[in-house]
Amino acid sequence: MVKEIYLDHSATTYLDPRVKKEMDKYFCEEYGNPGSFNTIGLRAKEAVDDARETIANILRATKPEEIIFTSGGTESINLAIKGVMRANKEKGKHIITTTIEHHAVLDTCEYLERHEGYEITYLEVDRYGLIDPKDVEKAIRKDTVLISIMYANNEIGTIQPVAEIGAIARKHKVLFHTDACQAGGSEELDVNKLNVDLLTINGSKLYGPKGVGILYIKRGIKILPIIHGGGQERGLRSGTENVPGIVGFAKALELTQKEKVKENKRLIGLRDKMIKDLTEKIPKTFLNGHPTKRLPNNVNVTILDIEGEAIMLYMNQYGICASSGSACTSKTLDASHVITAIGLPYEAAHGSIRFSLGKQTTEKDIAEVIKVLPDIVKHLRSISPVNLDLKEVLDQVKK
Repeated sequence: MVKEIYLDHSATTYLDPRVKKEMDKYFCEEYGNPGSFNTIGLRAKEAVDDARETIANILRATKPEEIIFTSGGTESINLAIKGVMRANKEKGKHIITTTIEHHAVLDTCEYLERHEGYEITYLEVDRYGLIDPKDVEKAIRKDTVLISIMYANNEIGTIQPVAEIGAIARKHKVLFHTDACQAGGSEELDVNKLNVDLLTINGSKLYGPKGVGILYIKRGIKILPIIHGGGQERGLRSGTENVPGIVGFAKALELTQKEKVKENKRLIGLRDKMIKDLTEKIPKTFLNGHPTKRLPNNVNVTILDIEGEAIMLYMNQYGICASSGSACTSKTLDASHVITAIGLPYEAAHGSIRFSLGKQTTEKDIAEVIKVLPDIVKHLRSISPVNLDLKEVLDQVKK
């Protein structure tokens, strides 16, 4: 049996045993509906209330009621964007976002533009995937209602100047939402320091359960629900609460935030070593994303003259699990919209690979990847009809 080396934590993480332990009793023992006014239901409600308070404290929210539980990041993003825009039609129908957002943002904006007459401004990024806050300010119009810019990119790991963008939004009295799904386990989450009005996090990126997320909504913001029914979550998200998931989410967020300083330091060491070895030992290989303003666990490189999908298939034979982009778009053969947005030509963009490290990743795991990958690349290049010039490719990347 080949030992599996899991380097796809940006797609999902395993459930931390400590989180599972916290969740266990809410499956069979404490199974009540938080909306039921009986002893068992009230105990479930208490667990949900405690989880909400824990999360609110971590985010430095004013009140626990500012935390809305959802089924995950995608639903939270849809609620943030659709809910805010539909509730504030009298102000305008203009949204500002970026070309490198997760498809949960891009597809939601496209839907609103196509079916409900909203106008979207898509800001370009530089070669590192960074947004210039000045471009955000220039894009603001009198009818701009919402800015939605991700905290950290899920593919190339670049961390955006969220607090600076948020300050600009505040100055112009425009609401600001950030997708913090990738940043939730490693970055600052104080909503006051970040200057955000709405913030999305999901559980599956935090060593927590899948199928649960939150949307922080600053008190006083007008927002309409996108799911109707029993009126749970202050009427903003109907449906019986996922008590085990909610309890697990709170525990996972608490643990990752508590341990992030030590774990970030360890991951950065592994990350930088891997980047150095990949770019030095495999010719015509270079890093995507910002060299330092990036997630501690993200290694995204382009290896010229071969396709990322082919590399993944060969690595799988050695038990190495990585990704050629976002897991949400892994079924398409199109080049990554993020990689092309930073300026890589189409034929080079196909060679991007994302390694995302995690709590169980070791130096030995990284060494094994560096041991086998150069030979895989050498073989694939020997049968590839493509032979790109590294200098010419890098010259085409945005300055």
